[in-house]
Amino acid sequence: MGPMYPETEPHDHGMLDVGDGNLIHWEVHGNPAGKPALVVHGGPGSGCRPGAARVFDPTRYRIVLFDQRGCGRSTPHASDPAADLSVNTTGHLIADMERLREHLGIDRWLLYGGSWGSTLILAYAERHPGRVSQIVISAVTTTRRSEIARLYEGVGRFFPEAWERFRAGAGGADDLVGAYARLTGHPDPAVRERATNDWCAWEDAVVSLEGGGAPYGGRPDAARLAFVRICAHYFAHGAWLDEGALLRDAHRLAGIPGVLIHGRLDLGSPLRTAWELSRAWPDAELMVVDEAGHLGTEVTRARVMAALDRFAGPEPGASHGPPSSAVRPAGHGAIIGP
Repeated sequence: MGPMYPETEPHDHGMLDVGDGNLIHWEVHGNPAGKPALVVHGGPGSGCRPGAARVFDPTRYRIVLFDQRGCGRSTPHASDPAADLSVNTTGHLIADMERLREHLGIDRWLLYGGSWGSTLILAYAERHPGRVSQIVISAVTTTRRSEIARLYEGVGRFFPEAWERFRAGAGGADDLVGAYARLTGHPDPAVRERATNDWCAWEDAVVSLEGGGAPYGGRPDAARLAFVRICAHYFAHGAWLDEGALLRDAHRLAGIPGVLIHGRLDLGSPLRTAWELSRAWPDAELMVVDEAGHLGTEVTRARVMAALDRFAGPEPGASHGPPSSAVRPAGHGAIIGP
């Protein structure tokens, strides 16, 4: 991957009590007086990656990172079967983001994330549009049940051997995701571990053509179990969203500039979803990276960083010219190529 901004140490951090016995870990990097931005990680249940702040200019942004309920450094951790996932839903995460915003004294913030993070960003922004300045998303998803079915069933046509193993791990159940949700909450640790390994093997197969190794199966044990348990829990419930709700309600994003960056070769999250969103959200630009898949490439990262630089406002010391955040939307469904 190409160059990023220097790694920084957080200048503020803590554990925020969000209720239901949950504490979420948060930290702030960059300029304390800079433009507020929130990194919304994927998964669900992946936790915030080390270095996630490095796509932002630390001289111009106040960069907030947080671990969603049950993962990363938040507690209780979903790798513990006693952790109650009934209080871990999309609605809870939206409320947590609002509580964190208020805790940090932020009026409006830019939202950045990808994959599951894009679903949560859209759900939050449609609920609280007045609190969002801009949005930058890579690997667009809206977590419709049709998207879930494609990822865990439809893509099997490309990897029939791996999909048969994935299906066998669920005991041949018709509802694969629901079966894995039950298995990862099983009281027997051996059952939980086997289901976690089988799920991660499938996730790695889906992105195997992208040359990224084993991004799911290579995680530490507790992180893998939390990731799979939370993923299966969310996807078994369609993320508690009405089918197509985020596209239906995209009109609520009117006036919020956005950049959508999506790989044309993304098997698990096809370009069609990003295209549909760009048609429904007139203030968004869609940038298609022809050679990229779900994990992205150097070009994907460059597009993300360019968008964030553009939205940051003037360079430090600049005294004239329009702010770089004054972005003219590309219009319904406009595509900017690689």
